[in-house]
Amino acid sequence: QVQLVESGGGLVQAGGSLRLSCAASGRTFSSYTMGWFRQVPGKGREFVADISWNGVSLAYATSVQGRFTISRDNAKNTVYLQMNSLKPEDTAVYYCAAGYPGLAYTYWGQGTQVTVSS
Repeated sequence: QVQLVESGGGLVQAGGSLRLSCAASGRTFSSYTMGWFRQVPGKGREFVADISWNGVSLAYATSVQGRFTISRDNAKNTVYLQMNSLKPEDTAVYYCAAGYPGLAYTYWGQGTQVTVSS
């Protein structure tokens, strides 16, 4: 069982930056692929980025490529999402997720709100 707790969301002006954190409980954090997703009301959950268990393999949605950076610290059981050059369309609830490599994400956090004003 893994529990995920996101933090770092908030209100920021367009062009600004935020760093989201996701702290995980459990001793097997380093075994999981970690992902960030986002969702706006009335729409499905959208993939943002993910990172392999060892931090070597990264993937990003086209919409955030070059602006967002995912990273992880296995010693701290934490995954991060550095978000730069934020745009109003980045406004959403951001969720982190954990899953075994090659399988569907099993564990989800409760989400943190990010609001970007124009």
